[in-house]
Amino acid sequence: MSCCDLASAGQLGKAGIMASDCEPALNQAEGRNPTLERYLGALREAKNDSEQFAALLLVTKAVKAGDIDAKTRRRIFDAVGFTFPNRLLTSKEAPDGCPDHVLRALGVALLACFCSDPELAAHPQVLNKIPILSTFLTARGDPDDAARRSMIDDTYQCLTAVAGTPRGPRHLIAGGTVSALCQAYLGHGYGFDQALALLVGLLAAAETQCWKEAEPDLLAVLRGLSEDFQKAEDASKFELCQLLPLFLPPTTVPSECLRDLQAGLARILGSKLSSWQRNPALKLAARLAHACGSDWIPVGSSGSKFLALLVNLACVEVRLALEETGTEVKEDVVTACYALMELGIQECTRCEQSLLKEPQKVQLVSIMKEAIGAVIHYLQQVGPEKQKEPFVFASVRILGAWLAEETSSLRKEVCQLLPFLVRYAKTLYEEAEEANDLSQQVATLAISPTTPGPTWPGDALRLLLPGWCHLTVEDGPREILIKEGAPSLLCKYFLQQWELTSPGHDTSVLPDSVEIGLQTCCHIFLNLVVTAPGLIKRDACFTSLMNTLMTSLPALVQQQGRLLLAANVATLGLLMARLLSTSPALQGTPASRGFFAAAILFLSQSHVARATPGSDQAVLALSPDYEGIWADLQELWFLGMQAFTGCVPLLPWLAPAALRSRWPQELLQLLGSVSPNSVKPEMVAAYQGVLVELARANRLCREAMRLQAGEETASHYRMAALEQCLSEP
Repeated sequence: MSCCDLASAGQLGKAGIMASDCEPALNQAEGRNPTLERYLGALREAKNDSEQFAALLLVTKAVKAGDIDAKTRRRIFDAVGFTFPNRLLTSKEAPDGCPDHVLRALGVALLACFCSDPELAAHPQVLNKIPILSTFLTARGDPDDAARRSMIDDTYQCLTAVAGTPRGPRHLIAGGTVSALCQAYLGHGYGFDQALALLVGLLAAAETQCWKEAEPDLLAVLRGLSEDFQKAEDASKFELCQLLPLFLPPTTVPSECLRDLQAGLARILGSKLSSWQRNPALKLAARLAHACGSDWIPVGSSGSKFLALLVNLACVEVRLALEETGTEVKEDVVTACYALMELGIQECTRCEQSLLKEPQKVQLVSIMKEAIGAVIHYLQQVGPEKQKEPFVFASVRILGAWLAEETSSLRKEVCQLLPFLVRYAKTLYEEAEEANDLSQQVATLAISPTTPGPTWPGDALRLLLPGWCHLTVEDGPREILIKEGAPSLLCKYFLQQWELTSPGHDTSVLPDSVEIGLQTCCHIFLNLVVTAPGLIKRDACFTSLMNTLMTSLPALVQQQGRLLLAANVATLGLLMARLLSTSPALQGTPASRGFFAAAILFLSQSHVARATPGSDQAVLALSPDYEGIWADLQELWFLGMQAFTGCVPLLPWLAPAALRSRWPQELLQLLGSVSPNSVKPEMVAAYQGVLVELARANRLCREAMRLQAGEETASHYRMAALEQCLSEP
């Protein structure tokens, strides 16, 4: 067969087997075409390549373009199989006078025809061709060659068909298709728009795997798209707004891309737009805010104006959507606006290096207050049947972010909503798996078909904890929370979250939000201990909480990097022990002794004697472990010292236990080794409180203190109460 005959056989796009003509159609008649069946038989019986080519040519003549249905395609496959296309695809030499790609073009055309059948598209013989097909996308050749263009179209049809199968994206990524698609798009040759479309589909289906396999190439595409976005002056910039979120990496976005994206968004959002033009821009901005915080916004006047514009537009959109009853809410757009409002809240509460000036902060807080009022109005209308909807979760999230920073405004409206928030949090807590799923749905709803960078908290309670911490200080909101059963719910939540940090669980893989949530729970409980002590005494859930604190602290104080959580647990446990001192669990049981030993360890290791150059006397200084976090720790430490002091007279066994730990002796030794001028008055008062109560409670403690020069030390530090106590028999 000559090259011309091969070319004729290869022009399947004009005959009937080219991929573009392989779509299913109605049969001409219920019965099979006898002529076609005869030619298919010849195809099956062909003994060499020339006979197969000739038979294929006869088949294409017997079947007019567009007349091939699924059954006919399958019969052609049964006749041809994969062996013949495999040979065509791997052939390195073409017949004399033929272009070198003519055989491969015919092989790809056959595969594209077969891939129209989803079952064949997932066949191993198709999947193992992915690396070969991927190379065709970037192969060099005459851009005007019609046969080469047909081969590229067929290649994209094969790859797209594979991508549509359940495991297809994974196979394409492993076969190097993502890099090939990126290079094809960046080369802007024939079919580059198809490369972009297929890339979008793969990123939507398997974002993490795509970035893992082809990060440099995908970043190159992002740079190209960002540059195009920054320069675009026509409607293409709105289309790019929809594409760009998919190409933002799960790690750091290149700074040059951030500059281009911010500049493009500033130009779009600074113009008068219709909603269909503005909404994709708001969603892109929300995606950037969620992934990068405010790092993508330039410092200076232009950046502060842009941020103020973003937050302003977001608040207006939220009010328009939620205040008008009966209006259909565009939930994806409003949720994106929530993300921009959250960015505004963060910047308005930032004390150092904020992008906003003080007048801008005041103005934005006022605007956001109105938008939060609309969110509260919306949540007040939510019935039980809607509580599991992602948009409700997103609305609770932004309200939680607001309440974490501001509870004085909208107080009446917040108090009216508190019963709903407690019920909502309880519902999702009791169905924790659905809460995690809701979190992912919110991320999808707000940003893009893929999961955004940082994970959103997976439960409603964690969103509300900071706000509830503020509200439990106030009489009115606290009474509502207690009435609605929030303390009992918080105890259950704390115990459930604590299980995640217990032995047997890998705490290194836990998100920081778990430990932060535990600390915030402790702060809420501390507020309740101080403001509602009767609740602690009568509610059985706090007895369970106390038992958990006692059994957990000994191991916790030994763990590196968890000192702040240990401080919260120790201080809370000491304060609760004063209220529950008559409980059998605190009467010198092994658990109670272990807890107080651990609490003494936390309190006693905070300060050390440190030598100073040029001086014979050391000074009192913070221990290395405490020094870096003392700003967050000191209030808990002083409160813990005070609580321990209050426990000594209530628990007769505690003073002897403290003596056996040698804390009072070592404390006096520490004070005797440092300059009194280096010990601040509040430290002197805290130390004296503990020493006095231990001395009063136990004769052996007094004797041990005298042996440690306690009276002399008390005199040096002007601890009159301790000096008097030690002077007594």
